[in-house]
Amino acid sequence: MPRVDGAQLRIVEEVGSWPGVEVRPHRFGGVEFAIGRRELGHVHGDTLADIPFTRAERDELLAAGMATRHHVLPDSGWVSRKIRGEDDVDAVIGLLRRQYERVVAKRDRASAV
Repeated sequence: MPRVDGAQLRIVEEVGSWPGVEVRPHRFGGVEFAIGRRELGHVHGDTLADIPFTRAERDELLAAGMATRHHVLPDSGWVSRKIRGEDDVDAVIGLLRRQYERVVAKRDRASAV
């Protein structure tokens, strides 16, 4: 599979700088991003990212060509994005940002109640 050397490091540096994000090893290899116990997604080296969304969001991302069905769990809300070029690195960061904003907004609504 093609790879972008340093992609994982760039993603880790950016996503890890967001308030509240923890960077830790992922149980199936690679690096996981989380807020508390909630996983935002993970990257497998310089080649692939996996990010959970609702099924409705997944369908929107698939229709827009922004992601593909998860490589192991194709019927879930999870999506995958292969990293083949610099634009894919930016796209992965964008997808993780979308998930981050959704999780933070949900957490903030829950704490306001």
